[in-house]
Amino acid sequence: MQAIKRFTEQAINKLREEIQDTGGNEVFALGYMDDANKIAKIEIAARGNVNSVLALQDRLDDIFDDPEAESASPDVLIHNHPSGFLTPSDPDMNIASRAAQGGVGSFIVDNMVTSVYVVAEPAKRRKSQKLDPEAITAALEEGGAIARRLPVFETRKSQLDLMHLAIKAFNDDSIAAAEAGTGVGKSFAYLLPALSYAMANDERIVISTATITLQQQLYEKDIPLVAAGLNSKLKVVLVKGRGNYLCLRRMEEVLKEPSLDEEENENLRSIVLWAETSKTGDRADLSFMPMEGLWSRICSEADSCMGMRCPFRERCFMLAMRREAADARILVVNHHLLFADLAARMEGAGYDSTVVLPPYNRVIIDEAHTIEEAATSFFSDEFSRFGIYRNLSRLYRKRRAQKTGLILKLMGMLPGNAAFAEDDKNKIEDIIENIRQAVDDLDEGAVELCGREGVFRLAPQKDDYIRTGLSPQFISLRKQINILGGIIRDMLEKIPEAENKKIDTAQEGTVWEVKAILRRLDTIGNVCSSFLEYKENPGKVMWIEKRQGSSDKHSKDPWAEFTVSPLDVAPVLKEALFAPNKTVICVSATLTIGGRGEASFSYWKNRSGLALVQDREILSGIFPSPFPYKSKVLLAVPSDAPLPTEGGFSAFVDNAAADLAESAGGSALILFTSYTALRSAYELAKPRLQQAGIRVLKQGDDDRSRLLANFLSDESSVLFATDSFWEGVDAPGDTLRLVILCRLPFRTPSDPVFEARCEHLEAEGGNAFMDLSLPEAVMKFKQGFGRLMRRSSDHGVVAVLDGRLLKKRYGQTFLNSLPETRTCFGDFKAISRATEEFLFP
Repeated sequence: MQAIKRFTEQAINKLREEIQDTGGNEVFALGYMDDANKIAKIEIAARGNVNSVLALQDRLDDIFDDPEAESASPDVLIHNHPSGFLTPSDPDMNIASRAAQGGVGSFIVDNMVTSVYVVAEPAKRRKSQKLDPEAITAALEEGGAIARRLPVFETRKSQLDLMHLAIKAFNDDSIAAAEAGTGVGKSFAYLLPALSYAMANDERIVISTATITLQQQLYEKDIPLVAAGLNSKLKVVLVKGRGNYLCLRRMEEVLKEPSLDEEENENLRSIVLWAETSKTGDRADLSFMPMEGLWSRICSEADSCMGMRCPFRERCFMLAMRREAADARILVVNHHLLFADLAARMEGAGYDSTVVLPPYNRVIIDEAHTIEEAATSFFSDEFSRFGIYRNLSRLYRKRRAQKTGLILKLMGMLPGNAAFAEDDKNKIEDIIENIRQAVDDLDEGAVELCGREGVFRLAPQKDDYIRTGLSPQFISLRKQINILGGIIRDMLEKIPEAENKKIDTAQEGTVWEVKAILRRLDTIGNVCSSFLEYKENPGKVMWIEKRQGSSDKHSKDPWAEFTVSPLDVAPVLKEALFAPNKTVICVSATLTIGGRGEASFSYWKNRSGLALVQDREILSGIFPSPFPYKSKVLLAVPSDAPLPTEGGFSAFVDNAAADLAESAGGSALILFTSYTALRSAYELAKPRLQQAGIRVLKQGDDDRSRLLANFLSDESSVLFATDSFWEGVDAPGDTLRLVILCRLPFRTPSDPVFEARCEHLEAEGGNAFMDLSLPEAVMKFKQGFGRLMRRSSDHGVVAVLDGRLLKKRYGQTFLNSLPETRTCFGDFKAISRATEEFLFP
């Protein structure tokens, strides 16, 4: 075949010159195709002699193992035969065969590159279809396909500008960071380009968000509306983590266990009845809340899943969901699930096969301001005595004279199991009791070390406490876990393989369950090792938190949770999220610090890993809210508010919050940075507000969703809340007319991960306050402020009761981060009067 049919003229000349430069010897080259499927780019990888060339094995391994990697993704392997005879040798055929499995072709050429022998055809490079910005944005302009379907519509310049940024990110294979103020309509701004691109190019796009609320809104409301406007038949699937789905095999195993109490039995019977008719097996579809301990024993788990060897595979809810996802072009997921998938791919699973999710290379991250926190949580390991208890109980438990558990089932599967007499069971019982005692001793010492602060982070200056109060207990617990693990592994090695039909499917399920628990115990042992070797792990934070009561219905005593967290997730996010994906669009209402013409993405880019990306185009834009803050919002700050470090601050906040809420007649969200402060203000305000006919709600008295529902249904209610309510609360209209931010949301100095990151910044020559504390607090402050205005017709007051806002120089940074509003910076009497006049003119 003539080479000109498969190469561009420039590529032929390049390859010919390289061969001539070697004196006519063999060369090994990588070829890259253009949109016309011709080799347009040549990269020389090796040079040889007249008979052979070294096909660099490491380079080939990179190509074959990760064909999606941008730096190792040639379309064709090329080498020349100086003899002019282009028939492939056996080694040529072996390499070509391996390359073909990854879609990479193999060509042999003569020295003048006039002829080519195609050993294996490359996968054709399909030209991606670019999006037409004008055609897409027209859908959200007056009379457009989407605009016509909205009950109330107004053209928003910020929304159209954000959409142009998203379109460019898809067309140019770019990364984009966008701050879109409340009311911009960011969901439509990225959904229209995403669905349009998926339709035009038959590509899968993953949309990830931090909250279930937004997941549901996207899946049930926004995406169907956009799809209808585009006349799209794209399949969209909402994907949740395994723990949300019932495992029929595990449920069947639990049904056979005789040791459930009556409450658990009743709960289980209800789940069994539901499972007979459920189409999804999703816990959210239950009409009641299953018991947490029971659900953990019957839900789907990756490490106990038997996959295609499961006897219930034809009815498996998890496999059904995965089949749906594999056939979908839009996947709506949460950040934790996305990180689970990215981590597995980065650790060797690759980017061209199904792992947790089907393969993809375009991602939209909504609520992107949360990704550092979400990644930190995902890449942390933790355990508590209750978690160990649960796993040990599944292995072996004794109730009165009855002994049950997976280990006993395992013993019954061993050849000549009669040899396992009561003494063996007693030995197992002793070892498990030793583990319980070891974790109890560790827990007791850890709770004591946490003291009144409730947190203890391992650090060199605390080494004496660690050596005496923790290390011996960690060593003991790890030792006992290793002893039990050794016994279990010895038993597993003696179990006949299922392939040999020596054990039935139920017995095989037991083996899988035992192996899963063994892996969890190994993880706990590894956490113990991390704590013991904390000085050798500068990239990790080891810490203990004292918790109270709720993990075990039978215990009111405090207990300890042991956690190992990464110090810096930026490099991981860069490698796992930004590097391998062609398009990554990050959007949030709060990604910048500063404002009024000086807003910067620097803080978020540094924390998220985007600042580490040097070889990609990074688009960014700030898209301001179209809401009329200047006429509809009053920012009120009392000039006589004490500083938090001054005496009387708590009393001032308690009284001020009650006075303002009463003046507003309810419709107030009062946000705190600690539950102690919340409780103090609530106890003072409750009798006063109730006497005024105002309903008083407090975080902790009910679960978050029901608490919000009660608040939204009663315009005269007041909700006292803390951390999680600073964002994700959508209360339009007169439901919410007053937001009180009682204190600037600086992270507590006792937060162990935050403390470690501050110390690391200082050690690197940075300023922990300016580089970390202040930017993080400003972003959360913006989230709290954003609770008030949810529709353009909303109006109300945001009152900030922290004296630092006006008295500290950095207070201006907080103020500059907000949109321009009406303001009242006077004494408390003045702002109380201004609040009432603004709300009731």
